[in-house]
Amino acid sequence: MNKCGFWGIAALIGVFQIFTSVAYAEQGWPRTVQGANGSITLNHAPQRIVSTSVTLTGSLLAIDAPVIASGATAPNSRLADDQGFFRQWSDVAKKQHLQRLYIGEPNAEAVAAQAPDLIIVSATGNDSAIKLAEQFSAIAPTLVVNYDDKSWQDVVTQLGQATGHEAQAAQRIKAFDDREAALKKAITLPPQPVSAMVWNGGGRAVNVWTAASAQGKLLEQLGFTLATPPATVEQGHSMGQRKDIIQLSGENVASGLTGKTFLLFAADDKTTQSVLNNPFLAQNAAVQGKQVYELGVDSFRLDYYSASNLLARLEKLFVKS
Repeated sequence: MNKCGFWGIAALIGVFQIFTSVAYAEQGWPRTVQGANGSITLNHAPQRIVSTSVTLTGSLLAIDAPVIASGATAPNSRLADDQGFFRQWSDVAKKQHLQRLYIGEPNAEAVAAQAPDLIIVSATGNDSAIKLAEQFSAIAPTLVVNYDDKSWQDVVTQLGQATGHEAQAAQRIKAFDDREAALKKAITLPPQPVSAMVWNGGGRAVNVWTAASAQGKLLEQLGFTLATPPATVEQGHSMGQRKDIIQLSGENVASGLTGKTFLLFAADDKTTQSVLNNPFLAQNAAVQGKQVYELGVDSFRLDYYSASNLLARLEKLFVKS
């Protein structure tokens, strides 16, 4: 091929690339995304995302969003690895070379040092940096996501829209929903209703998942019926008026757990034994019938990874071979 022909083709390719990029920009960007504290406008697809919420980081990783740094929780715990990242996506974080921003207390300087073009903040929970949202907005567009009233599918859909990774979010959801539908057909439910909860050290305080929680939504989609504490039991909400849990404490623990089956989140076999051996629950139907099941330590916060692990545990427990 002569040089004229080569450069002519190259010019055509260049024009095509410019045309397609402009068309893409017109169709996809700028875009406005609605968050829990109002909408934000993004002029282009983010390339340097910082997540101040370790809970939301897993959802960003699941849709291959370019998250470069994340807040963390206490490292080397039963929930987290040596970086303070959740174990269910720890390997993915290492492959992506995810940087740790800080442990626990939010730090605006650490966020700014990453030169982000999108900052993700959770509206509630222990990993919420909502108090610094306005300060973050001076650094980069800041999206506040409320995960306490959404399924993990809702969360990745919202994050997919914000990052331009809608297709990846849809793929993850489709694969999971197909697996969930197959499990629903095969599962043999334990005695209903169920008290789905996080059992804290000896039962001094118990967080019961509500139908608004990601855990509650998943269970109901599989056909489980959630038991709710009676109205006469004093109920407490914590961590920023969360909708996903009802907190029981003291004498209300025994009277508030009305399920015929207990499903223990963020739990292992030691947790199960703690519940079965608790003297205040000795007369409870679930305890007497030994219908108490742990669902793994990584089920405290549901993202694509932990929700997939949860399906595997429920299949092992309640699908007859």
